[in-house]
Amino acid sequence: MTENAQQQPSAPPIELPTQYAPADVEGPLYERWVERGYFEADAKSEKPPFTVVIPPPNVTGSLHLGHAFEHTLIDALTRRKRMQGYETLWQPGMDHAGIATQNVVERELAKEQKSRHDLGREAFVERVWRWKGESGGQISGQMRRLGDGVAWSRERFTMDEGLSQAVQTIFKRLYDDELIYRAERIINWCPRCLTAISDIEVEYQDDDGELVSIRYGEGDASIVVATTRAETMLGDTAVAVHPDDERYRHMVGTEIELPLTGRRIPVVADAHVDPEFGTGAVKVTPAHDPNDFEIGQRHDLPAIAVMDEHAVITVHGPFQGLDRLEARSAIVAALRAEGRIVSEKRPYVHSVGHCSRCKTTIEPRLSMQWWVKVGPLAKAAGDAVREGKVTIHPQEMEKRYFDWVDNLHDWCISRQLWWGHRIPVWYGPNGEVVCVGPDEQPPSGEGWHQDTDVLDTWFSSGLWPFSTLGWPEETESLAKFYPNSVLVTGYDILFFWVARMMMFGLYAMDGTPPFRTIALHGMVRDQFGKKMSKSFGNAVNPLDWMDKYGSDALRFTLARGANPGVDVPIGEDWVQGSRNFANKIWNATRFALMNGATVDGPLPEPSRMSATDRWILSRLNSVVAEVDALYDDFQFAKLSDALFHFAWDEVFDWYVELSKTTFQAGGEAAEVSKRVLGEVLDVTLRLLHPVVPFVTETLWTTLTGGESVVIADWPADSGFRDPAAEQEIETLQSVITEVRRFRADQGLQPGQRVPARLTLDGTALAPHEAAVRQLLRLQPEGEGFTATATLPVAGVEVALDLSGAIDVAAERKRLAKDLAAAQKERQQAEAKLGNEAFLAKAPDQVVDKIRTRLTKAAEDITRIQTQLDRLPQP
Repeated sequence: MTENAQQQPSAPPIELPTQYAPADVEGPLYERWVERGYFEADAKSEKPPFTVVIPPPNVTGSLHLGHAFEHTLIDALTRRKRMQGYETLWQPGMDHAGIATQNVVERELAKEQKSRHDLGREAFVERVWRWKGESGGQISGQMRRLGDGVAWSRERFTMDEGLSQAVQTIFKRLYDDELIYRAERIINWCPRCLTAISDIEVEYQDDDGELVSIRYGEGDASIVVATTRAETMLGDTAVAVHPDDERYRHMVGTEIELPLTGRRIPVVADAHVDPEFGTGAVKVTPAHDPNDFEIGQRHDLPAIAVMDEHAVITVHGPFQGLDRLEARSAIVAALRAEGRIVSEKRPYVHSVGHCSRCKTTIEPRLSMQWWVKVGPLAKAAGDAVREGKVTIHPQEMEKRYFDWVDNLHDWCISRQLWWGHRIPVWYGPNGEVVCVGPDEQPPSGEGWHQDTDVLDTWFSSGLWPFSTLGWPEETESLAKFYPNSVLVTGYDILFFWVARMMMFGLYAMDGTPPFRTIALHGMVRDQFGKKMSKSFGNAVNPLDWMDKYGSDALRFTLARGANPGVDVPIGEDWVQGSRNFANKIWNATRFALMNGATVDGPLPEPSRMSATDRWILSRLNSVVAEVDALYDDFQFAKLSDALFHFAWDEVFDWYVELSKTTFQAGGEAAEVSKRVLGEVLDVTLRLLHPVVPFVTETLWTTLTGGESVVIADWPADSGFRDPAAEQEIETLQSVITEVRRFRADQGLQPGQRVPARLTLDGTALAPHEAAVRQLLRLQPEGEGFTATATLPVAGVEVALDLSGAIDVAAERKRLAKDLAAAQKERQQAEAKLGNEAFLAKAPDQVVDKIRTRLTKAAEDITRIQTQLDRLPQP
């Protein structure tokens, strides 16, 4: 710190509006930031890069609290890095969301009594593009409302021309490396969306169903099997038992009759069967169950499909044409009529898979699909974390990641949709199969046709960290901004998206992972910890809270709840509290400006500062260091809490209040404190900016005259510490706090003045007498002063004359009544806890409650007795 060469005259005070109005400030501020290009990233810059991609929201979507939460965290990181001097790229864009988008447009067509088949593929895809242009992407406007500092000029869409080229390129490379293949296997089929979906797009929930036990065969040559899907028995091709199960050993290798069909099926021995579960025998339907498919492969069993893509039965006359649920009832009735139903349990609650898009019950179905051979790709993704190339934060989430990538099954990437990236494979008239790269001409001529399927949405979004930078071209952006510095995303899509980006990034970018750190956060829940859902009636539109309280209030609430990897509860009253914090920042800065707080010139030397000035600067530097460490550890909740308490408690409630007497007195001390206050506000506003950008921008530019806090320097810890000043002010705080508590206990009004004698001479608090008297509303001792209460606190003595302030006799009577009640409560609790018979019979929670009552009663007695002792004697 250097001393001013000459004391400058005070500038006229700067004034702010009396109230902060977010609605008037936020929109214009954001547009100004965008117009000035603050969020853009220059690939030619010599600054070190910092890159984050937005987890691309669905084009069909709108901003929900989960988006607002995630975007707040990413925006805080990127705003700080930009202020630290990094060339910062927050890459925006949207996902084409194959199934979800096709469903939306098909619903629109249904209103016109049309289906996509009425239009044909080409016209339908044109219709989707038109819908995207007119209605899609409303989330972009909502991101602006939240304050997202993304590079809008770089916005990408997973179906745009460049990303389509990237998709075709990597498909071709994987195909040529024999990592993509076509095979008939069991997949999850949605009879409503008429497409395969991946395992991670299946939502499981407990449904009421039925468990039916059916006897196959006759007499000693019969076996009872149980099923919740009786309709699939029409496709059974075996009954399986465990090889070591003595009950069925004599039947292995024989055949029994499959009821209703007239077919005979073998009994096979397979180690997959659990002999302890049910009857120890299972029906095997290779075409309609993934485990049965594996058993069928091992025993060379035929796979008989009994349902079409709509889940309608296609075999066996009496049931042909029935929906699967209709067929289930009809088949059970037919089996019952033949006396083959051994038992029926309904309702039978069991876990059932549903399509995450339309909630239809999933049907396992044997189907010819395209697959990615994930073995080598998944190993590389696991090794990247094990070898330290990629860090997962928090570290305890690593186990979930390894559990997934180490046991990953081949990935079904084909979807029976029209909206999406067409699989770049052509079939010839003589069985030829040709995979075509982006720069190759597809084969033509009679009999050639392209595969009708499209790729899973996650295939293209798996390329997001490098396809958005121009890959497969070797662009300046790719060289500058790949790999990403950090990926901020929810633990719930660790498997959907993160693992796929890891596999593709390592494969396409010569072993360089797509990001250095994976920072996982939890899900937003309501204030009671319950998942937010429209069906629960607790879903919140974040725009409503932003309209009501301002975007900063929502952002600060979300950041303050963001502990790594942990779900975040949020309630409206918490957002209201954050709005109050924004108002506090506004009002305190307004007061400071009106009293001449300034950032002009260097800070005065510490020798010219008061202990209060040195204390707040010492604390300020400690907070800068603390916030930096917490940002680097992705501890958003802790850093937000640290800033909240420093700003509200130490700066606004203590430093500003303690400085008021200095300002009133004027002189050099006041000028020094005005410069210190300006410094503290300047740094505090910059520290707060990444989380609450709007109010801090308005206040910082007003205070400093700077262009924008968005491009201001991030505060640095100067190293200044003054433990003696910190100890001195802590002592002062303890004196003021204790006297305030005593005043409240005695029923004094906050503004009520009482005479007092302060014995501060010879102590470190002597220079603070004026501040102590002002903050505690203490008058000087006058003629006739009588010390009716004396408080020794932290080495000093405060004597108060309460004779004219309270009715001592009435106060003693009130406290004596409260003391008697507390003593009675303690006596009753002690009696119960001393009763062995009561303790033997009472539930633990009742005993715990009585122990809590005893503890509180003891605390009340101590508190009330202290108040009585401090009152003047009658």
